[in-house]
Amino acid sequence: MSVPVLTADPVLGLGLSAFALLLLALPVAFWFLSARRSSSVVRVLVASANLCLTAQLVLRWWDSGHFPISNLYESLCFLAWGCTLTQLLVERSWANPLVPAAATPMALGCVAFASFALPDRLQEASPLVPALRSSWLVMHVSVIMLSYAALLVGSLLSVAVLLTDRGEVMELRSSSIGSGSFRQAEALSSASVPSQLHSTPIRTSEELDSLSYRTITVGFLLLSVGLISGAVWANEAWGAWWSWDPKETWAFITWLVYAAYLHTRLMRGWQGRKPAIVAAAGLVVIAVCYIGVNLLGIGLHSYGWFFGTLF
Repeated sequence: MSVPVLTADPVLGLGLSAFALLLLALPVAFWFLSARRSSSVVRVLVASANLCLTAQLVLRWWDSGHFPISNLYESLCFLAWGCTLTQLLVERSWANPLVPAAATPMALGCVAFASFALPDRLQEASPLVPALRSSWLVMHVSVIMLSYAALLVGSLLSVAVLLTDRGEVMELRSSSIGSGSFRQAEALSSASVPSQLHSTPIRTSEELDSLSYRTITVGFLLLSVGLISGAVWANEAWGAWWSWDPKETWAFITWLVYAAYLHTRLMRGWQGRKPAIVAAAGLVVIAVCYIGVNLLGIGLHSYGWFFGTLF
């Protein structure tokens, strides 16, 4: 395990600063969750970590002369930046202590893995290979990474749905896209009197389900744009729109999983725990697509680690 020195490289130092802020934010988030009240303290810590990651990526871009996505270290830091940004946007829609408690571990895990688990050679800036020297780099990679961030945060919110109100049957009576109060029709005892509508509050699990759905929808749209731009770039670089490279294959599997999630909600009318299980499965698929393929060093999209170290 490599431990970067804070003063050796300002890029690595900013990464460690973000790690420290997120490490502090995590127990604070769970403390406020146990107290069942939201606080701006966690949002300030996460926002500060996002600023550190922003400065880190800009500085690496300035030093290397290219978009900071040339190795797994930069990719993980960009993913952590996207996760913290998504978390802040979700909290802006609904300030509930469950959101940072569910989402902060993902960004923290990305920064921790990048800073402490990767070999030194994967943390250093490296020149781009000829195939990556294209204007499509910023478009394709940034959109794909932002889609992963939105899908991961949305899926973690779905996991929170599974853990919330486990003893109650969830019956959503509001639109999947809408939020706030919902209306429920009640038949009165007299057949001559029409049903009345009245407002009732939405439970925590229902609000989580709505936020998860909206976040995953944004992530799915970004993933679709990323796959299309990647196909165009592949045709320019390698002369083929699709080559069934392991990374491409798993990205397509990821797209299918979340397409199935949206299908169950829009076409089958599923809400609550059933689609949440599908979204939770998406976490595993993204892990294989993003980390598994990269670290095994297979295919045209890999950064390499295990195979590159062993052989």
